[in-house]
Amino acid sequence: MDYKDASLPIQERVQDLIGRMTTAEKIGQLIQPMGWKTYDKAADGTVQVTEEFKADMEQGGVGSLYGVLRADPWTEVTLETGLTPRQGAVATNVIQQYAMEHSRLGIPILFGEECSHGHMAIGATVFPVPLTVGSTWNMELYRKMCEAIAVETRSQGGAATYSPVLDVVRDPRWGRTEECFAEDPYLIGEFAVEAMKGLQGDRLDSNQTIMATLKHFAAYGSSEGGRNAAPVHMGLRELHEIDLLPFKKAVEAGACSVMTAYNEIDGLPCTSSTYLLNDLLREQWGFDGFVITDFGAIQMLVYGHNTAENGEQAVAQSLRAGVDMEMSGYMYRKHLGQALEQGLIEEKDLDLAVRRVLEMKFRLGLFEKPFVDPEFAEQVIGCEDHTQLAREVAQEGIVLLKNEGNTLPLAKTGTKLAVIGPNANHIYNQLGDYTSPQPREQIVTVLDGITRKLGADSGQVLYAPGCRIKGDSKEGFAQALACAEQADVIVMVMGGSSARDFGEGTIDLRTGASVVTDDPWNDMECGEGIDRASLNLMGVQLELVQEVHKLGKPVIVVYINGRPIAEPWIDKHVHAIVEAWYPGQEGGNAIADILFGDVNPSGRLTVSIPKHVGQLPVYYHAKRTRGKRYLEMDLAPQYPFGHGLSYTKFKYENVRVIPDVIGPDDEAQVMVEVTNTGAVAGSEVVQLYITDVSASVTRAEMSLKGFRKIHLEPGQIQTVTFPVQKEHLALIDSRLQSVVEPGEFRLMVGRNSMDWTACSLHIQKVEVQV
Repeated sequence: MDYKDASLPIQERVQDLIGRMTTAEKIGQLIQPMGWKTYDKAADGTVQVTEEFKADMEQGGVGSLYGVLRADPWTEVTLETGLTPRQGAVATNVIQQYAMEHSRLGIPILFGEECSHGHMAIGATVFPVPLTVGSTWNMELYRKMCEAIAVETRSQGGAATYSPVLDVVRDPRWGRTEECFAEDPYLIGEFAVEAMKGLQGDRLDSNQTIMATLKHFAAYGSSEGGRNAAPVHMGLRELHEIDLLPFKKAVEAGACSVMTAYNEIDGLPCTSSTYLLNDLLREQWGFDGFVITDFGAIQMLVYGHNTAENGEQAVAQSLRAGVDMEMSGYMYRKHLGQALEQGLIEEKDLDLAVRRVLEMKFRLGLFEKPFVDPEFAEQVIGCEDHTQLAREVAQEGIVLLKNEGNTLPLAKTGTKLAVIGPNANHIYNQLGDYTSPQPREQIVTVLDGITRKLGADSGQVLYAPGCRIKGDSKEGFAQALACAEQADVIVMVMGGSSARDFGEGTIDLRTGASVVTDDPWNDMECGEGIDRASLNLMGVQLELVQEVHKLGKPVIVVYINGRPIAEPWIDKHVHAIVEAWYPGQEGGNAIADILFGDVNPSGRLTVSIPKHVGQLPVYYHAKRTRGKRYLEMDLAPQYPFGHGLSYTKFKYENVRVIPDVIGPDDEAQVMVEVTNTGAVAGSEVVQLYITDVSASVTRAEMSLKGFRKIHLEPGQIQTVTFPVQKEHLALIDSRLQSVVEPGEFRLMVGRNSMDWTACSLHIQKVEVQV
């Protein structure tokens, strides 16, 4: 059997294997059932495959399994019923062994897992969410995070991850904003490239790398009204210039898999779009991996999009368009055979999809190394190095929005602090969606972090939750105000929650203790499928801040949340505001590091924060023709893209471009001198924006085209240089071609999208000699 000969080229092995397969076996390779339903865990921790899985193997096999190691309320896998790092590795080995021994050809299974901000398995490291990661503007740090996620996942048998999310945030009311890096396609593209390096590495057949899956293809973040999976109204030119750019960069960097989006674009569902999945992705971009659907996406063609009359038409539309594997596997398993019999698809269509899946399995080395080492899994998952890395990412992703009168950093001695708020000591509220169940000792809350800084026995820390995220109960106000009255400074930890019901009960607002009741309270107001009409704090949170503020003491608000918060009263009245997004398991330590000045904040916003939800959209790369101001307010955000304060000051001088006239294919250098004029060391994110002064199509008023995060000691000066070339100057013209047009470009270098110094570059027209 040539396909078992590792010395042969992959194409020959695939061809030999496909030639031996029955139609049922081919269809089996294109389905991905729910993996957590394939095993039973005994009381002694041993695992055996289920009868349902055995039946699947008898029907033609299973090509892939989704979420064998995933644990959360959706899967109903808990800390008690789930798998430890060692047990998880053993379980995938047991499942893999059964599949290979009880199938005619012994084709290994591809295990796919969720890893948006950490391997979604019990015991794995919970890193900050991508929105926090984006705020670091630190590509090297993110690559290290991806490497850690890859090794934790692969050590347990997971060979594919359904990340990174490369959606461009257009409307932050969308509940999946937290899963995205930014509102800017260039910045997302840079993170996309680093994700490919960190997750996939130099080779896929390693025990430390996994296959990345780009999602959601395409324009999923541009839905109508910020509602999940709603229609997208966008022309092809804008689609190419904005939403497709990060995907193109990732494909060029070697991405192995792409996931289709639920939405439609101008009436065409992404899951059956031949243009997106074949013409563009494969023929124009040269993508050589395989395409997988999101969960249940093909059903939507019949029930939702209604572009197919029945299941046979739906699977035929998807397969012919370029969908190779179906997550859930329900539609392909049930209808592909009948579609083949009815002539809606041909055997060659089936073979093409199977070929793409098998090629990836060979590239991943699954035929030669189908099993993993449980001891290695136990060593690397949740290890100390990864815990420290999670803290570093959180430290660099936390953004200081306001610091009136240098309220921060706080002194560690001689100051009594009141730590108040629903997110001060709630472990799941600071972790974000797509998080596994957590033992309490693994998560450091803000209260934990502050107490560790000042000492548990120091008497300097008072705590009260005050209120919940949602709901109108004020029964905790009295205790919160009593704590605040005794304190010198009040730290109020407010915001949102993407925590699903992990069975942890609710919080007694009077004591702050966790209470298990028959009527548990769910504070979830963000996350997948949780979209909002507003961006204000929910419940009575604002009222609590206002009551505490009446005491006349310094008030610091720490936001822990998954989308921007628009609360003008807080922006105006409190002394300092810290935006942490969902900072992960080490978030409490990282926030305390910032509050007490052990770490100088260096996070910068990657989404604009509006004054009011009625201003939306407020993304900085708006068109010049966006219209006039509203009657009630202007169009400027409360905090612009790129904004973030430091405990030191930076001065920008001598911005210049050399040369200032180039041809369309030439390169110029933009330079700026940055000086740390303060008394402490700090990191600054130097940002380059470009404006095309006049063009054949309307363009954004300004676009990010470069950035550098630099660290400067007090008084230190550094010259930062940015290359400016075709990639940074090109536009997508009316024919969907990428071109550099002659004319003037304004180059702006500064600390954010509203604070910069400019110089000019001219692109000269090149005369073509005939």
